[in-house]
Amino acid sequence: MSRNWEAHLPAALLAFAASAVLYGLIPAPNTVVAATSRTGEHLQYASPIELAFSHNGRLLYVLCQGTDELRVLDGITHTQLKKIAVGHLPRGFAFSPDGSRIFVANSWDDTISVIDTKTQSVDATWSVGAEPSSVAEDPSGHFLFVADRISNDVAVLDAKTGAEQKRLAAGRGASYMTLSPDGSRLYVSHVYHNTDKPRTAPHSEITVIDTNRGIVDTRISLPYIAHGFHVAFSTDGRVGALAEMHPKNLVPLAHLEHGGAFADTLTLFGADVGPKPVEVPLDNLEQYAARPFGVAITPDKSKLFVTCGGSEAVLAIDLERLLAYIHMHKQPFTEDLSASGNYVVARITVGHDPRGVTLTPDGKQLLVANRLEDTISVIDTHSNRLVQTISLEGPKRLSVLRHGEQTFYSAKFSFQGQIGCANCHIDSTFDGLQWDLEPDGFGRDIVDNRPIEDLKGTEPYKWNGTNPNLPTECGPRTEKYFWRSETFDDLTLTDLVTYIRSIPARPNRWRLPNGEFTPAQERGKEIFERSVDRFGKPIAETDRCNYCHSGPKGTDQKRFNVGTKKPTDDTGLFDTPQLTNIALSAPYLHDGSATTLEEIWTIYNPHDKHGRTNDLTKDELNDLIEYLRTR
Repeated sequence: MSRNWEAHLPAALLAFAASAVLYGLIPAPNTVVAATSRTGEHLQYASPIELAFSHNGRLLYVLCQGTDELRVLDGITHTQLKKIAVGHLPRGFAFSPDGSRIFVANSWDDTISVIDTKTQSVDATWSVGAEPSSVAEDPSGHFLFVADRISNDVAVLDAKTGAEQKRLAAGRGASYMTLSPDGSRLYVSHVYHNTDKPRTAPHSEITVIDTNRGIVDTRISLPYIAHGFHVAFSTDGRVGALAEMHPKNLVPLAHLEHGGAFADTLTLFGADVGPKPVEVPLDNLEQYAARPFGVAITPDKSKLFVTCGGSEAVLAIDLERLLAYIHMHKQPFTEDLSASGNYVVARITVGHDPRGVTLTPDGKQLLVANRLEDTISVIDTHSNRLVQTISLEGPKRLSVLRHGEQTFYSAKFSFQGQIGCANCHIDSTFDGLQWDLEPDGFGRDIVDNRPIEDLKGTEPYKWNGTNPNLPTECGPRTEKYFWRSETFDDLTLTDLVTYIRSIPARPNRWRLPNGEFTPAQERGKEIFERSVDRFGKPIAETDRCNYCHSGPKGTDQKRFNVGTKKPTDDTGLFDTPQLTNIALSAPYLHDGSATTLEEIWTIYNPHDKHGRTNDLTKDELNDLIEYLRTR
């Protein structure tokens, strides 16, 4: 390439290439690029996600997901006192009833770190189920409950030894747990909806556990809710509140100016609410409360606070006015964009991606963990004002990856700040929903949301394979059909794409530690790679599993007709999806019509167009699926 390298680029890619050169992602020809602070380097940010005061209020504990630490700060001065190393990607923690121990859920290595609060050191490490996300000990100190996001259950451990006693079935993506004020009940929320028939409204639940008996007591149904996060209670236990997201995926994703993608809501329940839970909106006509997450109710029961990660804000709600509103107005009012004006009394700007919250023991201040800014915002709960920002120890430079992640989790780029990438890709994964996207026409080409882990090298994108690369997928297409505004500058788009390409795959729970296969997985691998069917007849090359699903990520990056076209589809040619962690991303097929891996071949492959499978016995099909789960 000559020195006039710009002349060799298509105009549409010129800006992207120029910004890539500026960021050091590619060198300009015949030049030497000096290293700068804004590169793709992996700086180790703290990324605080949850925080809580010790029982006496003297210490503040901050769970830092980026550095795999529980940091100990002075509860008054906020000076850092100690760092306690825990497991990989911690997601939640809780104190024992007497405050002598802290339990940390390490989501990526499937362990619980047990910390002695006297020595401020890890006393034990316990193995637990798949992707533990939060923990809670019952008041008697007998049971330790652990919410497992991937295995969709709550593990019940002996609180003294860590020995597992049993598993309780929860909803899909069990993640966050809160004890009732008297400790008799444990409320579990879920980040994914319970899988049901395709093109039906999502629904989730709050799984309520009797902590004395260690059994599921009841399940609070959450119709139309796909993603639930933290629960908080008033001190008298008469009001509970769940932060949640209410997607509108059954209608075309259009008319964003009318709130056409998500409703950001709370579900209220308890004696002060009435016999049935009530869903209330947080959005208003001109500002949305994107991605509610953390919730806190002041001790005097006067206010309720909600962190909104995508909006980079905390909402202050007058609880008395909120309760009055729900009792005086006829339901439902979830999509009433004027409702929140009756009870939301302040919108307080905080840092990037605010997550967990905690109140000081006297309830006068609310502390907020800003995950993507390495800060803690301190809010005066009386005046609803930000009074202090605490900076955590760590890098102060903003790397490309960090800026890209901030962009991914922010809703500020969309019309009226309604949605961001993380609305549909929960925690940089997927949402398990199907959407009617506007570009193909209303009611046409319904598509399942694919996961984005380990996405690098799997182009093209979209199920019809029409987006050749991520700059196209995340740039013009997203701005036009999702954001309804042209907001990304070239450097921001470059950073966003760099971040998405860097998202790693979660650990695969079906693989053996030594890398070997179980006998069933070995048999499944043979079926996956076979060239002859059970009758000794050759299988056409294009009908072999490993033809389309080839390469290290299980895709040849081409389109095929596998016989799954529906009347609403414009084409029967679909992009070959990667197989990375395929076991986690139900439902399946381009439109999510197969609720399980089994259904792909038992229901949707009658003519053997999606691989030669109709000659398989039930046991052989099970073996094939066991192998696919290891990918």
